[in-house]
Amino acid sequence: MLFKFYQYKQGKTMNTILFELGTEELPPKSLKTLQNALLDHVKTALIEQNIAFDNLKAFCAPRRLALLITNVATTTPNKTEQKRGPAVKATFDEQGELTKAGQGFLQGLNAQGLNLSKNDLITVSDKKGEYIGYNLTIKGEKVDDILPTIFQNALDNLPIAKRMRSGINRHEFVRPVQWVVLMRDDKTINGFIQGFKISNQTRGHRYHSPAFFTIDTADNYENLLNKHQVIVDFNKRQNNIKIQVQKLADEVETTAIMPNDLLDEVTALVDYPVALRATFPERFLSVPQEALISTMQADQKYFCLTDKKGKLQPYFVFVSNIDSKDKNTVIAGNEKVVIPRLADAEFFFSQDQKQPLFALSDNLKNRVFQDKLGTIWEKSERIAKLSAFIATLMGVNVENATRAGLLSKCDLASTLVAEFPELQGIAGTYYARLNGENIDVANALEEQYLPKFSGDNLPKTDIGIALALADRIDTLVGIFGINQAPTGSKDPFSLRRASIGVLRILIEKKLAISLVALIEQAVLNYGKKIDNPAKTFTDVMNFISLRYRAMYEDKGVDVDTILAVQALNPHMPLDFDERIVAVQNFRTLNEAKPLAESNKRVANILAKTDGNIAQAVDENLLTEPSEITLFNLVKSAKTQVAILAQSADYHGILQHLINLNTPLADFFERVMVNVDDEKLKNNRLALLAQVRNLFLTVADIGLLQL
Repeated sequence: MLFKFYQYKQGKTMNTILFELGTEELPPKSLKTLQNALLDHVKTALIEQNIAFDNLKAFCAPRRLALLITNVATTTPNKTEQKRGPAVKATFDEQGELTKAGQGFLQGLNAQGLNLSKNDLITVSDKKGEYIGYNLTIKGEKVDDILPTIFQNALDNLPIAKRMRSGINRHEFVRPVQWVVLMRDDKTINGFIQGFKISNQTRGHRYHSPAFFTIDTADNYENLLNKHQVIVDFNKRQNNIKIQVQKLADEVETTAIMPNDLLDEVTALVDYPVALRATFPERFLSVPQEALISTMQADQKYFCLTDKKGKLQPYFVFVSNIDSKDKNTVIAGNEKVVIPRLADAEFFFSQDQKQPLFALSDNLKNRVFQDKLGTIWEKSERIAKLSAFIATLMGVNVENATRAGLLSKCDLASTLVAEFPELQGIAGTYYARLNGENIDVANALEEQYLPKFSGDNLPKTDIGIALALADRIDTLVGIFGINQAPTGSKDPFSLRRASIGVLRILIEKKLAISLVALIEQAVLNYGKKIDNPAKTFTDVMNFISLRYRAMYEDKGVDVDTILAVQALNPHMPLDFDERIVAVQNFRTLNEAKPLAESNKRVANILAKTDGNIAQAVDENLLTEPSEITLFNLVKSAKTQVAILAQSADYHGILQHLINLNTPLADFFERVMVNVDDEKLKNNRLALLAQVRNLFLTVADIGLLQL
């Protein structure tokens, strides 16, 4: 059966199903997830049970989950079930009458209320022979009889970590259930869900419209709730919040910071949002704004306001779930509540400044990075050494790189970071500036943690780049060195993310630095803490190399392009990237497919060859015009490719090698390679080896699936 999904339009009144589960306030951080999971489970169940419908629309608010399903069939379609009996030979005797086996099969069918004779039976054939049978028609069920079970099963399978039971009700849910609605148009469907008798009664806003009221028709659900101060559509409610918050921000010429996670959480906390703007004392602006923003967002669910340059202003916007008649009192209450939070951040910031940032390093000497790898201070010393090594390769200030490494983890011992862990690095930058540290050193302390996630910004300064690379590579080498590599989905040290961060920095910052050099130096820095340096080096190299595929697939690069480059195992990420770009462009050319096939053929021929293949081609042994032509073009290409390879112009190399397409195809059509004459055969193999080596200057083109 085909199912059509159309955009939901209000006003449709035929066969609309409404389901609503009313509860106590649902967990705001999982409300959207619960809504989407409910929709997915119900949609799957409807399709599995052949219940026709047009569209599902999900709703959620702090005290409810709901679904509106349009044009739902009233019955499931009839089904035909084929019943198979004994073999035809065993069913009828010589006179054509039913045997005991045949009679037993017929009686079994009639026991289901049928009135059949032997003439109603059919013959069913398969590979094993012929049997008697009957196509039994099973009448469709009433959909309204099935729906309560469908919704109950969906609720039972929602992603709820911890369920609770309310009172004597044996049914469990994430919060106590208060009411259940299930209707088809204007009629209530009979049944029980979550132990509650289904009705057409719902509630509006907890404070503005707390009493039960009747839903007249399913299609009127959203409008009715809106009249009772509940914007039940999550997206509409969120958009309403965005508009209100930005309007209040515009009034004081600021921009509102509205992270998606915070916006989702606030949307899940309110039925009918009312945004209000408040202020806080300007003296707090001397505190790192990240600390102020963090506490206002995490603890109070406030939206902070900044100027055009991103500097925090002494305002915040909060969203109330009550449309108070005395809004000034509500604003004053929130202003009073936020001051102690900001004062805490101010106190921590002040306490930390009583000693220089570097003095905090003493505390790091007692803090363990990892049991087998020593303290955080020992990690800082290794980072300093590796940062200096990387700075040398980059040609930047080694002294600054070393200093940044030694200061890199000092803020972990600060009271500000102890209270606000998300400020690690940021706090260090503030304190380093206040201590008069070199500005590049100070900025690097924050940049060492970039990128924090996929698509995040990279470090901007040279010292920040060196520090970010050193921190990640030191962790990778250390964890692999003690044989605690990630397994399956478990990656407690985020080594996959660290590897992609290393690759992104080296590639996007155009750093011609080999991973071999970085990992070897990191291994040396660990000294005797690593039992098997050679294995550690190999494992880390392999692990980082495996990250290329995930990284480039996310960018839309074809898998076979990645494999073609990986076959050469380039050790320099920037070089790897340049090859990827060249091959990805090459595969769009008309000549790409025949050249890929020819390369694959060359590789197969060479792989089957026993013994060594000569490095040089003996021109005197070239007899066929096709092989002479190919040899001359290869000879010319070798000179040009060598020049282009010096500047890593892989695009230019492949463009030049396109000239081999026709001669190579002509060679395979007219020349036999595996001839009886060993000298002739080996000479032709040497020619093909030179062809293959030319392409391997860039990638293994034979792996492309075009």
